[in-house]
Amino acid sequence: MPVVLLVRHGQASFGSDDYDVLSDVGREQSRVVGSELARRALRSPLVMCGSLLRQRDTAEIALSFANLDVSPATDARWDEYDHLDLLKRYVAEDAAHDGTSKGVQVLLDQALAAWVADPSGDWSSFSGGAVDALHALVDSLSPGQDAVVFTSGGVIAAVASTLLGVGSAGVVALNRVTMNGAITKLVVGGGGISLVAFNDHAHFEDRRDLVTYR
Repeated sequence: MPVVLLVRHGQASFGSDDYDVLSDVGREQSRVVGSELARRALRSPLVMCGSLLRQRDTAEIALSFANLDVSPATDARWDEYDHLDLLKRYVAEDAAHDGTSKGVQVLLDQALAAWVADPSGDWSSFSGGAVDALHALVDSLSPGQDAVVFTSGGVIAAVASTLLGVGSAGVVALNRVTMNGAITKLVVGGGGISLVAFNDHAHFEDRRDLVTYR
């Protein structure tokens, strides 16, 4: 039974000029993820990632520490949505917030909920693209072969919410709690693709300093 692991990238550089760069914490998270992947003894894994720098760098670091000599294929359908654009589209410019990651998260929850519920928006294209990428990946696996995808929280929330059949509130809730470096496990069987573990971060239990959400 093939296993597909969706890995959220390490912490990016919130508040800097270029968000799409792993922070020092993000790089350490990627190393720990790599050790965790090694522990899981994956079977000739096929590796994918999105085209964003933070996803590709997480993959490179993690694969090195997992001792997996494989080059990840790139598929832009695993890319994250543009959170700054989303805030501009769905949150009033004069909305009050404190400028911290916590304050932005409240606004992002509002914007994400509005986007998912907007019949004229492109949420269905974003989430459908992620699900299509997953099915294409699964279809390419050999019997008994596993896969690892280095992606982002919004993509993981889109895939998980589709597999669980939850609405916009579920998407927002899943997106909000997805941790950097967390692993979501899917299994592929006769009944299709099933989500069996969401946001697993047990590999950080003895490294609480590495538990981050943004």
